[in-house]
Amino acid sequence: MFESKLPNLAVSIFSQMSALAQQYSAINLSQGFPEFDAPALLKKQLNYYVQQGLNQYSPSSGVPRLQQQIAALASRKYGADIDADSQVTITSGATEALFVAIQSIVRAHDEVIVFDPAYDSYQPAIALAGGKSVHVALQAPHYSIDWQAVRQAISAKTRAIIINTPHNPSGKILQQQDIQALKELVSVHGLYVISDEVYEHITFDGKPHLSMLRDAELLASSFVIASFGKTFHSTGWKMGYCIAPAALAAEFRKIHQYVTFSSFTPAQHALADMLAQQSDHIEQLSGFYQQKRDLLASHLANSRFKVLPSQGSYFLLLDYSAVSDLTDVEFCQWLVAQAGIAAIPLSVFYHDGAGKHDKVIRLCFAKHDATLIEAAQILCQL
Repeated sequence: MFESKLPNLAVSIFSQMSALAQQYSAINLSQGFPEFDAPALLKKQLNYYVQQGLNQYSPSSGVPRLQQQIAALASRKYGADIDADSQVTITSGATEALFVAIQSIVRAHDEVIVFDPAYDSYQPAIALAGGKSVHVALQAPHYSIDWQAVRQAISAKTRAIIINTPHNPSGKILQQQDIQALKELVSVHGLYVISDEVYEHITFDGKPHLSMLRDAELLASSFVIASFGKTFHSTGWKMGYCIAPAALAAEFRKIHQYVTFSSFTPAQHALADMLAQQSDHIEQLSGFYQQKRDLLASHLANSRFKVLPSQGSYFLLLDYSAVSDLTDVEFCQWLVAQAGIAAIPLSVFYHDGAGKHDKVIRLCFAKHDATLIEAAQILCQL
């Protein structure tokens, strides 16, 4: 009889809620993708390079001029001294990069610290590497890391810590005291860091993104994962990258070459042009999304929902405890069927479903203003 390697996994909640949104013709604020289009220059250049015939394999580690633009961006944003050729690897989306990074360092019986609520790809990738996820819960409503709990969770088998900042789903960003605590643990225990920074350019209220790239000591033990899809409203292109020290990047590339070998060639050239010619898009991204966060929050001010703080990403959490006694999964199912709004229950981001007691749901505000206003008007009626 066939035995699954991932027996406890089924269709993701994101696919389920998007299907329900389609079934009920609901406003889909569940899955995290932008409602608006990619920049005109990016689309124009993609078409240009397709027409120019750049449609074959690119080098497995990436098109050199895109690697160089990424290294320049890391220097400009974070003061990082990155060697494009040996440290930057282009991947088919950030999820591939996360998977490959985990496979590069996690061995049988190794333990990896994961902070719940967590992006759903972490645990399966760790399991497929033969490792074990050790979950440390972030508590509502602030979702700050309890570093004493992390210290207690570390054992002789601990190999790595997965960091996600800005955090999906809470919108929390790391502070300097978090970086100091992380550095201490990495140094004392010889740990690796897998840093999921796909929302790196989306932070609010003047707060900086504290990338692992800012700190040479942390970078020496880190895989830093980023996403062009989040930055350039092009999630369907599945383009991301990993920056790591040369020795770790070499291990990463050994596995990457057998996962996708190389990523979408004409898109790599188009992205290089975008970074070179319209870098202001990145600089404007925080303001663009802060306006949307504030718009949605302001239109929910008179609702019975409690809006939790979002410091980054394009997600907003709502506490619905004054609206319903249903569990968060039940509430989201009711919400899409009866109110025409698709959201994500936060408990699905916890390995044990613990978040269901918090009565919190996640909304994606990467949508047109009219969509957000219409959704808020419906939610205010509940």
